[in-house]
Amino acid sequence: MRKGFLVDLGFCKYEPVWRLQLKLVELRSSLEIPDVLLLVEHDHVFTFGRRASVDDIMEAKVPVFRVERGGGVTYHGPGQLVGYPIINLDLMGLDVKQYVHKLEEVLVKTLRRFNVEAGTKEGYPGVWVGEKKVASIGIAIRNWVAFHGFALNINPDMSYFRCIRPCGMQPEVMTSIKELLGTSPGMEDVKEALIKEFETEFGLKLSQFPQDRWKAIAESVNL
Repeated sequence: MRKGFLVDLGFCKYEPVWRLQLKLVELRSSLEIPDVLLLVEHDHVFTFGRRASVDDIMEAKVPVFRVERGGGVTYHGPGQLVGYPIINLDLMGLDVKQYVHKLEEVLVKTLRRFNVEAGTKEGYPGVWVGEKKVASIGIAIRNWVAFHGFALNINPDMSYFRCIRPCGMQPEVMTSIKELLGTSPGMEDVKEALIKEFETEFGLKLSQFPQDRWKAIAESVNL
């Protein structure tokens, strides 16, 4: 297995993590670092992908950021596990479609560990349980390095989705593990399961970022 770095940011606002992604993409492009998986839980925010329209926000009750990823508008907030893999697709021998499929597989297998039988839907990136979407995927590519990533709804306040048309769809399409099961696993348990599935799917052995290097990177983006 190849070496990669894992960074668990805990709870962090959106904007500094966005800056961090751009810095890590730059470092990965120049082969100064290996592939990285960032995990984070954000404060309430809406993000606009490249296909988003202003009409997709019905009530802008939280900060809004227009970003590089594909797709439409989505919501991030407490109770949602967000992952930002910084992956060199060229070195891994993946095209964009193959990469998205691998992210979907990670999420499907993670959910299976918590007795949620999920799957994919042709033409609609993300992970679904029947006609309900429990995880979203939106990526960007720069110099064949992928960034942005996925958001898995564990037990967020789903009312925020009713302020938008998530990925151009009706808000009622979105669901969470808690809605599906009536209860939800802990955030740390989901993280642990997801990390294992991510390592297996991508052939990576993730370890903590070297402390001195991480400190310098974090300071450079005012994290």
